[in-house]
Amino acid sequence: MKKDEKFIFKELKRRFTEAISRNQAEGILFSGGLDSALVAAYSTNCRAISIGLESYGEDRYYAEKAAKSLKLDHYHKTVKTEEAIAAIPEVIKILKSFDHVIPNDVTAYLGLKCAKDMGINGMITGDGSDELFLGYNFMLEKKDLKKYLDRMYTVMQFSSNKIGETLGINIKQPFLDEEFMDFSQGIDVDLKIRRENGKTWGKWILRKAFEGVLPQEVLWQSKRALEYGSGMTELRKVVESKVSDKEFEKGKRDFPIRFLNKEHFYYYRIYREVVGEIPAPENGQKICGCCGAGMALNVFHCKTCGDVSEWKEVK
Repeated sequence: MKKDEKFIFKELKRRFTEAISRNQAEGILFSGGLDSALVAAYSTNCRAISIGLESYGEDRYYAEKAAKSLKLDHYHKTVKTEEAIAAIPEVIKILKSFDHVIPNDVTAYLGLKCAKDMGINGMITGDGSDELFLGYNFMLEKKDLKKYLDRMYTVMQFSSNKIGETLGINIKQPFLDEEFMDFSQGIDVDLKIRRENGKTWGKWILRKAFEGVLPQEVLWQSKRALEYGSGMTELRKVVESKVSDKEFEKGKRDFPIRFLNKEHFYYYRIYREVVGEIPAPENGQKICGCCGAGMALNVFHCKTCGDVSEWKEVK
């Protein structure tokens, strides 16, 4: 390891622990993934809350392993499929979106609602780590990561903020702490993505800098989307089964929206019931080519339908 890398590791740990101290809360939304485990490692007197759909998902295994290592006060709630399905309309109403990542948002909603039911009014999350340290697998294939990151930093949003506001829970996000973000954005890309033992890893610097803080199995686990780790991806099968071929074909004819699949159409039906019409573009916006909603000129993800593929003319 190079001398300057050792300095960056030391500085990263110092700044991270300071960010944690500025962003304390009563509880942690805890998946057992790298990000929430690191947050938990430096938080004090917090209750870690995990959510899992029945017997699905890997999060419980990692959450229990990390919790035992860190001696956390850990509560895991097992959610029935019916409860998760029942939460979808409320999530769509809060976020005003029928994005296909709704199962992710359902996990966050149920975790924060669980905290509220337990009398916890403040929750820490690991939001922002994947964006700052290139944790998503698709990022490994990007050609101009510097340009991509510079753009993403200006538009990234997290559903936990809106959900927390609705539930009356104060959300703390240490990775998005202004001072920590400023430092993290200046770290070279080749320290965020690097090969180790024959595999290319996102968040490489986090894994190396915090060796010894977490069990190796937790520290070097592969990235799992929240819906997969919690098992909420199983909702997709249930949701699709609720839409017949006839209903889907009729929906594609009746609505000027390019639905990805039956699941996407299912969320849109609920959106129409609990939110209403898709917001028309305003002056100075571009138009989503999937649903027709207005989008700010600097964004590349439609927050209404979730599309990232194309946009129409600028108004």
